Amino acid sequence: MRFPRTRPRSLAGQLFAMQVVLVAAVVAGCAFFAYVSGSSQAKETATRQVRTAALAIAGAPSVREAIRTPDPSAVLQPYAEQVRKDTGIAFVTIMDPHRVRWTHPNAERIGESFLGHTARALRGETFSETYTGTLGPSIRVVTPIRDGDRIVGLVSAGITVERVSSQVRAQLGALGLAAGAALALGGLGTYVINARLRRHTHGMNAAELSRLHDYHEATLHAVREGLLMLDGQRRIALINDAGRELLGLAPGTVGRRVAELDLPAPLTGALLASEERVDEVHLTADRVIVVNTRPVVGGERRGTVVTLRDHTELQALSGELDSERGFTQALRSQAHEAANRLHTVVSLIELGREEEAVGFATAELELAQALTDRVVGAVGEPVLAALLLGKAAQANERGVELVLADDSLIDDGALPSTLPQRDLVTILGNLIDNAVDAASEAVTGPGSGGGVPGRRTGPRPARARVTVTALADDGELLLRVADNGAGVGPDDAAEVFRRGWSTHGAGRGLGLALVRQAAHRNGGAVVLEQGPDGGAEFTVRLPLAACSAVRKERTT
Repeated sequence: MRFPRTRPRSLAGQLFAMQVVLVAAVVAGCAFFAYVSGSSQAKETATRQVRTAALAIAGAPSVREAIRTPDPSAVLQPYAEQVRKDTGIAFVTIMDPHRVRWTHPNAERIGESFLGHTARALRGETFSETYTGTLGPSIRVVTPIRDGDRIVGLVSAGITVERVSSQVRAQLGALGLAAGAALALGGLGTYVINARLRRHTHGMNAAELSRLHDYHEATLHAVREGLLMLDGQRRIALINDAGRELLGLAPGTVGRRVAELDLPAPLTGALLASEERVDEVHLTADRVIVVNTRPVVGGERRGTVVTLRDHTELQALSGELDSERGFTQALRSQAHEAANRLHTVVSLIELGREEEAVGFATAELELAQALTDRVVGAVGEPVLAALLLGKAAQANERGVELVLADDSLIDDGALPSTLPQRDLVTILGNLIDNAVDAASEAVTGPGSGGGVPGRRTGPRPARARVTVTALADDGELLLRVADNGAGVGPDDAAEVFRRGWSTHGAGRGLGLALVRQAAHRNGGAVVLEQGPDGGAEFTVRLPLAACSAVRKERTT
């Protein structure tokens, strides 16, 4: 028959049993020490008592005078008994130097020999000993009686061991009561402490707590999302590896306040907020992260649990998807326009005007091929070339002319492999999109697009234009995008790179923030100035030599 396996005692129960045993051992040890100390003290007190009595009797003149008489017992026996009763000792025996008793508590023992040692007293010493005499074991003191230089007698005063033991037993009763009270008080305090411990450990035993800790550590480091726990004082109580990486924090940040971490102000505000935050997007120097916070409340605010998700890659993919969607729409429009032109060419041929049909088709082909040849000849980087051609088609659909500056030149292989192509797409794509929006709006009026609005005081331009410069030279990649839109007002120049800044409603204003973030991630910077055509001009400079070092540092 197999018996069910019993669950080990909880940690609080084990500590309670251990503490009870410990308290009992301490109380028992203290009681034993007190007993031994009390016994020793009782014996020492008894010895001092009988020593005092013996010395007092030996020094009394009446005793010496009685010894000179023919019958010393007649005088000394009543005296000795009176001293014995007054002092509460067991016996007082006065004897001659030959150990013959002159006094004894039992008068029948007078004249008999003293039972005990007297040699040291006969040499003039006063000594104490424990000896078994006619009254049983006793603690006694023997001292000489001097008459001048002669020892004329001896005095032995003593108290029985039984009487000393009875005194110790009386003290032991009080000691037992005190020890019992201490044990009860200690047990009660231990129970109260362990009841609190049981609540905090939820009744788990040591093995369960150890296993829970191991799972906790494994889960903490295995979770790819950032996990951050703040205590009630807004200090970091716990942070996992992913959380440190997402926030760009160094090891050893546990215990520091959030306000001391030099994080962006909006992100710091989200972490310190007392209310719950759900899927808030925030930017650090290098990443786009989604923040969720939830207060931990148990009667009072105990802290905050924060989860962090890396949204950088997703945001980049979303931008690429938007670009692809724009390319698709542009191709669809171009296909529609090409169909119209093809119909025109076919109609001209049917009307017998072959020369006009050839001229019309050749003019359209030369116009499209010229831009392609210009881009391919100047930009040897395939990704940038494809991006420029696609953005040119998009801009053309919106009536914006996209021009590649004459000084643009990026040879094939000029960009290091450590410079992520995705960051190039993020930087140049967002700058062109904003420039196209601004240029289109400057021509057609507000509400036609998005971008970086400003204040135009002069006439509207006749043709919307965006000029792009892409140049890799002297170890630096320069990407400059200028438009002939309204430009950026002085009051807004410092705010355009802040996440959420836009005049086109909610959900906008992330593109330029991502541009600055991608530039910073690769060791570069972005500058906003007024363009030659009066619009905004954004210039990004990326040191190509630093891109390798920055990328290597981030991967290590």
